Order: sequence, then structure tokens, then C-alpha cells
Amino acid sequence: MAGGPYNIPRDTKGEGRILMVFSTKAFIATGIGALIALCTIYPICSILNVKIAGWISIIIFGFIGFFITTFKMPSSNNFEIFRKTAGESIYDILKRLVKFKMKKNKIYIYFMEEDKNE
Repeated sequence: MAGGPYNIPRDTKGEGRILMVFSTKAFIATGIGALIALCTIYPICSILNVKIAGWISIIIFGFIGFFITTFKMPSSNNFEIFRKTAGESIYDILKRLVKFKMKKNKIYIYFMEEDKNE
């Protein structure tokens, strides 16, 4: 009984791949990270005649952008943040953090009193 190849379904969230490594979101975030370093750190390094440090900073910031959009939080019982966010995308966690900070750290809790007649 010979069977053909079977594609395992996976959640790609509608993102295409660029260069087989980058999703569209990861490619854009890598570019933004590299652009931030190019506009801020590289000119300083260029003035100080350490251009190699500027290029290294561009690569590091680009990798940080790629890391944020690609990887997920690890699962670990050692730290509370890992227990609560295990398996979620780092990008989604940071997005929620920014929204929370924009609301000035307000948390609304719905509270219902229990009936005391029972």
C-alpha cells in the first residue's frame, strides 16, 4: 500500500514567506530594527571611526526585530511571566503591553456580590 506525501496542516496566519526564512511581518520588523540602528547608532559610530561597530549594531537590531516577530515565549515554571505567557508570540505580548500602557495601567474588574440570603 503506497501512499503519497501528506502535507501536515499548520497555522501560517495567511503570511507568505520571503527567502524561506522571513514571513512578511518578520521581514518588515527586521527592516525596521535595522533602520533604527542605521539612523541612530551608525552615524555615531561613523563619527568615532568605528564603522564596524555600527554595522554590527545594524545586524543586532535587525535580529531583535526578527526575534520579536518570529519566536514564542518559552514554557517554564521557574518564572511567573513564562507560566502566564507560554506559547504566545512575543509580538502579541508586546502589543498588549503597549495597549495597556496607553490606558495608563488601568484594569477594570467586573465584581458581583453574592446573595447573602442563601
